[in-house]
Amino acid sequence: MRFAITCSDRYLGVFDALVEAGWQPLRMFGVPCDGRMFRNAASIERAQALGIGIQLSRIGAADLERLADEGCEALVVASYQWRILGWEDRLRYAVNFHPSLLPAYRGPYPLLNGLRDGATRWGVSCHKLAPEFDAGDILAQRAFAVDADETHETLDLKSQLALRRLAREVAADFPRLWDGAWAQGEGSAAPLLGDAERRIDFGQGVAQILHRIRVFGRFECLAQVNGVTLHVARAAGWVEAHADAPGTVVHAYALTTVVACRDGYIALLEWHLFAPLLVTGTPPR
Repeated sequence: MRFAITCSDRYLGVFDALVEAGWQPLRMFGVPCDGRMFRNAASIERAQALGIGIQLSRIGAADLERLADEGCEALVVASYQWRILGWEDRLRYAVNFHPSLLPAYRGPYPLLNGLRDGATRWGVSCHKLAPEFDAGDILAQRAFAVDADETHETLDLKSQLALRRLAREVAADFPRLWDGAWAQGEGSAAPLLGDAERRIDFGQGVAQILHRIRVFGRFECLAQVNGVTLHVARAAGWVEAHADAPGTVVHAYALTTVVACRDGYIALLEWHLFAPLLVTGTPPR
């Protein structure tokens, strides 16, 4: 199968699985990355090693025409923020690899939504590319359990591994899976979460606060402490009866700050005064 792929480092396993299965890459389309949470250096390096073209701008009609002229059979979408239209007139196949069990959690980065909602089961999907994001017929899926103490980082890594395994399965049996793809039906959306969802409320209990911090992980939560906004990446906490007002700093040791909450204390272990993306001078994705 001669193919082109949209790819970032998070989805590099999909690309590698297809190449290992004997698919022939023609071109890689990169995506804008912030260099911290989203990276593309490894995927660009892989494309260079294979001697294929790399394009960082949005795919347009002329690009699809060129792929058709080069004998491209399939466009594989694995991490891409732009809608791709008109491929049906030029290419035989186009599929998208998505990090959720569709039709649930359609959206650009659904892991945060699933963790926030307390999902106990997660997975990844491969579906036909459709005009609506994440809505095409499904070729294959892989599911796995979500642990009670799951973090953004562990769910992200589990999903990356599952996507690579799914890509192997799809590559090995692609024509049959394509012909047997099933319609998704009614689904649910997973919009990007903003500052309101990231904000820590010390009026809540220990369990609720630590859950929020696990959900966002390296995306970081926002905590108002002594009138200053802290960007919190890691914390611990414990339940303990006390008379301290929620939000009061009761102890500080080195960079660790202990803050009272409704039913105990939260120790802010890793935090920053400024958003890391602003510190590095790169724009958010």
